[in-house]
Amino acid sequence: MTDELIPTRATLLQRLKDWQDQAGWQDFFDTYWSLIFGLAIKSGLSQSEAEDVVQETLISVAKHMPTFQYDPAIGSFKGWLLNQTRWRIADQVRRRRRRGWYEQGKDFPPPEDLDFQDTVLDKIWDEEWEKNIFQAATIRAKRKVEARQWQVFDFYVVKGWSPEETAKAFDISVGQVYLIKHRVSEIIRLEVEQLKKETN
Repeated sequence: MTDELIPTRATLLQRLKDWQDQAGWQDFFDTYWSLIFGLAIKSGLSQSEAEDVVQETLISVAKHMPTFQYDPAIGSFKGWLLNQTRWRIADQVRRRRRRGWYEQGKDFPPPEDLDFQDTVLDKIWDEEWEKNIFQAATIRAKRKVEARQWQVFDFYVVKGWSPEETAKAFDISVGQVYLIKHRVSEIIRLEVEQLKKETN
């Protein structure tokens, strides 16, 4: 797949205005579901509640798309998606409180006194966002690197083989192992920078 076929987030959001663009919606889901799910789990929700947050956030995004105008000068896509996710998490917390209230035999639910720690959620979101950006950048980089070079990088950097073990496995010099690591790492770094421009 060429880089031109990998949509930027702004381009992807434009595609989502078309409800029939199944490939666009699949790309959006593949890119962001783990980010949304991770924030929900770290907010204290159960797996089933977190799955509901993912589904409801995607539904909310879909409802906003027909009139949504993405303008980085007004606000970041990162911040907008956080707000969509935060509200769905809050919905789950409210439902949990209501269930607990009724299970105690009370007639009326407690007032909505959610004390959501925004700064904590922001911190978690930033951490999860960075992980998501790196994963997406790695996928992009892999498409740009020859399969054999990627394998060398994977064995040395990801799997933790020594330079000597990696060189022997691929019948190359230790110097080539270092060179491949440097080249692939640089491609990943550039992809991270590009993704941050597209999404922050």
